[in-house]
Amino acid sequence: MSDTCKNQRAHPGDQSVETRIQQILAAEADAIRAVAVDEAYGQALDLLHKSSGKIVATGMGKAGFVARKFAAILSSTASPAIFIHPAEAAHGDLGMVAEGDCIVAFSTSGKTREVLEFIELSRHMKVGGVIGITSHRDSGLRDLSDVIIDMGVIAEPCPLGMTPTASMAVMAAVGDALALVLMERKGVTREEYGLRHHGGYLGKRARTDNLPE
Repeated sequence: MSDTCKNQRAHPGDQSVETRIQQILAAEADAIRAVAVDEAYGQALDLLHKSSGKIVATGMGKAGFVARKFAAILSSTASPAIFIHPAEAAHGDLGMVAEGDCIVAFSTSGKTREVLEFIELSRHMKVGGVIGITSHRDSGLRDLSDVIIDMGVIAEPCPLGMTPTASMAVMAAVGDALALVLMERKGVTREEYGLRHHGGYLGKRARTDNLPE
């Protein structure tokens, strides 16, 4: 290994922990702020709001964890949603997809074979639409989706430039934004929220029986 490569790889460790943490947090926050918000968001929300079925979130690997979170937030805010693992879809889980469902596919590269195959197979189920959330310009997901939300080019703060932390932060933030605006469009009330989330701290806050007269 050359001295230049050694210096490049060792550089982050030469900094204080506090400085390095601040750099990573700043990199992820900057990646979120850099997202271009265009008409695709309105188109995606129209699909989600008008869907006659449920919302199906999918993604592979770390994007899959973000997709699970997205489905959980939607369900707790009065938009029924499920997560389907794209690899399991080919082994029977495609049966959870029904006519009129809206699919939201998370994939930074947009080239993940299992995700692309899942979308292709879901078209046979007469889904109501597909929203792709991706970054790469040559993403195959762009060709298969009805609406594409572009995360932009993201620089990962990982010392190797590979671990997808900033891209996952962007992906999660985009999902959060869609879920909250959809909640607002539906006019979800405190009572409706409490019906779906009645336990724990948030459940207590959502209940109307503890509000002042």
